[in-house]
Amino acid sequence: MGMDRAQADYMGMLATVMNALAMQNALERVGVTTRVQSAIPMASVCEPYIRRRAERHMEKGRVVIFGAGTGNPFFTTDTAAALRAAEMGCDALLKGTQVDGVYSADPRKDPAAARYDQLTYHEVLAKDLQVMDAAAISLSRETACRSSYSTFTRPARSLR
Repeated sequence: MGMDRAQADYMGMLATVMNALAMQNALERVGVTTRVQSAIPMASVCEPYIRRRAERHMEKGRVVIFGAGTGNPFFTTDTAAALRAAEMGCDALLKGTQVDGVYSADPRKDPAAARYDQLTYHEVLAKDLQVMDAAAISLSRETACRSSYSTFTRPARSLR
């Protein structure tokens, strides 16, 4: 007997707000002005997600960090990132991972996993690569938002 899926998703959304606040702290320590916006209202710690407000922050040169996914259970943080990137008209979506790029399988579990230097969105979907969920990949493809995947210690690999 496991946890209710919607409840678990809400817990995950709260964790992303915690991560957003940690990222805000790290960026502001090096002089980058930031704002955190959350899809779940929590006025004591961050702003609510309002697209036009986020646009104004970015026009003023601020970095906007989005937390709490879409605010709805059953949608992944990948889909939320693709959605926010589309709404903000971003040229690129960056995703940090625990491996150094996109592979045919998890290279930590499968030593025969092949690494791809570059892929199209169609190839990711056709090969059912698990780099992001299909909804996020499809939305990124529809909005022509380039996605890059990287560890924190190596340069990004591109998906066009």
